[in-house]
Amino acid sequence: MALTDMDVQKQIKHMMAFIEQEANEKAEEIDAKAEEEFNIEKSRLVQTQRLKIMDYYGKKEKQIEQQKKIQLSTMRNQARLEVLRARDNLILELLRVAKERLIRIVLDLGVYQELLDKLVLQALIRLLEPVMIVRCRQQDLHLVEAAVQRAIPQLHMAITV
Repeated sequence: MALTDMDVQKQIKHMMAFIEQEANEKAEEIDAKAEEEFNIEKSRLVQTQRLKIMDYYGKKEKQIEQQKKIQLSTMRNQARLEVLRARDNLILELLRVAKERLIRIVLDLGVYQELLDKLVLQALIRLLEPVMIVRCRQQDLHLVEAAVQRAIPQLHMAITV
């Protein structure tokens, strides 16, 4: 059974169609595999870059937190220094006022004698020592001696009570 040219042409067309279809299927298969590999690689790259970005911003966040802590510590130290300066100024002012008042008290002999009496008595009561040395200005020696003489009987009364 011999094939005619037309049958041969049909068979060739049929074979060509079959080969073309096989080629198309193979091309689709290759495209699908390439698409899948592309998506896998893209996903891996995206994940890697996402981790890098998260790491970068995590470090930035820690850096900012540390800067905030340093800034807060600096502000606290400045506030403490400010408080210390203010306290120092108040103490200096208090000392100045105390010196002025003491100068005025020294000028009023009655008030000054009463102050010396109370100070000597307070020292005797607090120390309760058999011997006490009192230091004073040369010009106040007679006032202090008088204060000691007045304080001794008061000390004895305070001890017996």
